Amino acid sequence: MRGWIIRIGIIAVIAIGAFIFRDRIGGGARDLQVGDCFDRPASANQTVRDVQHHPCTEAHTAEAFFVGKNPAAPGAPPPSDNEWYAYLGSACLPAYTTYTGTDIAATQVMDVGAILPPDDDWKSGDRDVTCYAYRVDGGAMTSSIKKSP
Repeated sequence: MRGWIIRIGIIAVIAIGAFIFRDRIGGGARDLQVGDCFDRPASANQTVRDVQHHPCTEAHTAEAFFVGKNPAAPGAPPPSDNEWYAYLGSACLPAYTTYTGTDIAATQVMDVGAILPPDDDWKSGDRDVTCYAYRVDGGAMTSSIKKSP
């Protein structure tokens, strides 16, 4: 009986630690949620599988403000660059304004990026899209860009 109590205690400590330190642990890019702060991918054209999470009060280079799915039909070919730009413009730009209270066109400090499914994942049915904000100068942020309630 004592052995089970010790095992349950160890599992509880691990679960609590994972919950407490979630924002400091690297993880899959597909696991990002709105409001998560992380380090921006080094290149806009690279395939992003993992990101390093950070508390928004510590140095980070990106903040997720939209997570959604491209509404393309199952079996549809991957969108062209122009189709992606149109979708991102219709989904991400209004979400940025809602999240921050500021129109992206009104700022010269911030820009918007997106993590898109690679073509192979798209063909397997992945339509997940994450839009994030970052500083144009590449500098770090130390607070959330979310507007106050």
